[in-house]
Amino acid sequence: MANTPQARKRIRRNNRRAEINGARMSRIRSYLKQVETALESGDAKAAAEALHTAQPELARGVARGVMHKNTAARKMSRLSKRVAAL
Repeated sequence: MANTPQARKRIRRNNRRAEINGARMSRIRSYLKQVETALESGDAKAAAEALHTAQPELARGVARGVMHKNTAARKMSRLSKRVAAL
């Protein structure tokens, strides 16, 4: 258990940040899911559109420190490849 005021404050701050970061990751996953569903339906135009909207979300996640940049690059690359194959 935290004994110092500083440690207590860190716990409070960490809990707030975890909530915010969780919401950000959930938002990113939602955008990626939209691309996945468009790919499964076989609609190339919808998939390309969904990918176009997912790209800035991934970049924002990297900028905010929620996601590692290589992870975002890998996801982007794999999705782009699949969309191009349609």
